[in-house]
Amino acid sequence: MSLFGSSRLLFSGFNNLRCALLALLGLQVAAAWADSGLTDTPFEIIAERNRPADHFTQGLFFDGARWWESSGLYGRSWIAEYTDPTANPLRRKWLAEDRFAEGLTVLGNKVYLLTYRAGELLLFRREDLTPLGVRHYAGEGWGLTSDGRDLIMSNGSDELTFRDPQTFAIKRRLKVRGGGRQWSQLNELEFTRGLIWANIWQDTRIIAIDPQTGLVRAQLDISALAPPSRHPDVVANGIAWDEQRKGLWVTGKFWPKLYLIRPKQLEFAQGDSDVSPARD
Repeated sequence: MSLFGSSRLLFSGFNNLRCALLALLGLQVAAAWADSGLTDTPFEIIAERNRPADHFTQGLFFDGARWWESSGLYGRSWIAEYTDPTANPLRRKWLAEDRFAEGLTVLGNKVYLLTYRAGELLLFRREDLTPLGVRHYAGEGWGLTSDGRDLIMSNGSDELTFRDPQTFAIKRRLKVRGGGRQWSQLNELEFTRGLIWANIWQDTRIIAIDPQTGLVRAQLDISALAPPSRHPDVVANGIAWDEQRKGLWVTGKFWPKLYLIRPKQLEFAQGDSDVSPARD
């Protein structure tokens, strides 16, 4: 073998070693982040709005002009559209008695609504909530959002699934981890600023999840916003991004108010960094 060939092999070996060391370092950094405990990220309250206190809120979406909300329970489930959440809806569609509405999101010209245990994703026309069809899935449906390309679904576990908006087939799975604890019962979802924000059932915390790694990057504790009630169903649920005011609208099941909050230390007041969902 020539001297040139030996040098090339030696360089290749060093390069492979360097790549392996960098990969190991990356794994160590990720592990350290995953094991570290989270502290609550502070937030400011920008605004609050009264609303009817009889909504079993499951999903919430705001496009800057209109709101969409889903409310659950068997025999009482509906999906509605508002221009003003303090007033009566522009239109409301009631679900069948044996269907329990869950999370919803808006993508393009469609509204997508999960059901709890029926295994059905209901599609509606964004303009007037005309039913457009049904897609099917296995297991329970809890929360739903979109990154502008895929639908992202929770099912009450520690796993999120990224799904095709046309077929609702699973494209990839994401296990949520980090922050020094095990995560489960992930509920309502909202994607913005390159993060997936998630309510946790029977918990007043909202967590921010990295959509690539599944690591929890931040948590908010909104217990101070909860109404005084010991009823087990009066829990935090509902997150909607307000692009103009750069904040998150949050509420809960049977909560009489909506709150617009802006987490601090996360550069929420600066330019957007995520993929903007289609608004046609």
